[in-house]
Amino acid sequence: MQRTAPDPQREPDPAPPVGLPVLPELAAHLAAAADRTVPEPPGGSLPLRTAACGYWERRGLFTPADRVLAAPGAAALLLALYAATEGAVLLTRPCAEWYAPPARLLGRAVHVTPVPAESGGLPDPFALLETVRRARMHGDTPRLLVLSVADDPTGTCPPPEQLHEVCEAAAEEGLWVVSDESSRDLLHDPHDTVVLSPAEMLPGEVVVLTDLRAALLPASWPAALARFPGTRRGALLRDAVRQTLARLYTPLAGPLAHTVTHALGEPDVVRERTATAARVYGALTRALHRTLTGAGALCRPPHAGSRLYADLEPLRRPLRARGITGSVALEGELARWGARGGHRFEDDPDALRVRLGADVLLGADIGLRQRVLDAADPLELPHVRDGLGELARALAELGGGPSSPGPGAGAGEDGEGGGGGGGGVSPDGGSFVGGWGTDVEGRAGS
Repeated sequence: MQRTAPDPQREPDPAPPVGLPVLPELAAHLAAAADRTVPEPPGGSLPLRTAACGYWERRGLFTPADRVLAAPGAAALLLALYAATEGAVLLTRPCAEWYAPPARLLGRAVHVTPVPAESGGLPDPFALLETVRRARMHGDTPRLLVLSVADDPTGTCPPPEQLHEVCEAAAEEGLWVVSDESSRDLLHDPHDTVVLSPAEMLPGEVVVLTDLRAALLPASWPAALARFPGTRRGALLRDAVRQTLARLYTPLAGPLAHTVTHALGEPDVVRERTATAARVYGALTRALHRTLTGAGALCRPPHAGSRLYADLEPLRRPLRARGITGSVALEGELARWGARGGHRFEDDPDALRVRLGADVLLGADIGLRQRVLDAADPLELPHVRDGLGELARALAELGGGPSSPGPGAGAGEDGEGGGGGGGGVSPDGGSFVGGWGTDVEGRAGS
């Protein structure tokens, strides 16, 4: 729970994921609006913001248009939020890699709190209170907590009772809560996982943030929304964020705003694509989970989105023999599978943790990616099977064991992997000392 370094060393980024094919209907709307030259106002036009209201109301959050702002990317909105609130920023460890850089650009202190063993996205509530206390002891004033109810990098959704405890702790400390809900529509099994927004529990203290590229738009079309509380304090925050966006002069491009407005209406073809993406990502991340745990890694079972977070601490001895002692080296060793080391997610760089994503299994060209979308079972496709098999063999080699027979090895009847454990929780229900549990001083395990 120590204050993080002001600007950690960053390695060159791995190649970005290619993402799913662009939905033809959205491509047609973008092309039809290509001659629009009128710029969008800062925060988005009224038609776009009105469409966003319908988007949120379908998710149980009544939202007038004057409580919505839009921007070309979630990082731009987060930067404006940090600028408007001042004070220190509280993040989880691990957290999405775009949470911390805007705060450091503004010179704000960043304090991280470990997540519990059950799921990522939210801090342990008691560790959060201790983080706030220590931050104040160091002369910082925490103002804002960023959390996620459908988490990147872990691919998990926290249980409602944990969310309630964190919201109570945040309210007790007078914190603004920014709830990143970008991946909430990518639940692998909507009947198995309950996703609640903190805005339902703390309606006057929560800003909801949604990167539309996670589920609604192609990965290369930057657009994001923020929903503000319907209070005087919320209106002041919204105005300050809008003024910052105006100073940055980063409006959405007119043609893209037109397409976003259409997509937010969620016509049948858009809803079907989102549902298909959730199904495909669920199948691929479950297969990645089986492969990782079969090799001896610790990994929470994924429930949402396209990513999962693995801890290779059980393989430290054979990895050390190969000169791999931290997340930077581990990322390089697994770069072929789009691995991103834990150091990118505010995690301990000496820990052997990486994020892997399903995008790497989709295929290098649009034809293969479309085949994955169209397949009844993506795991039956040769290029998907080959990718999982190669990863299994690479992990087996890193672990000093024989090559794995394939991605299905060790899978039980329920489809979960055997071997090295699935969620950082020991058989008796406690946290692994080397996993993501909290140690006696409240620090992330390493």
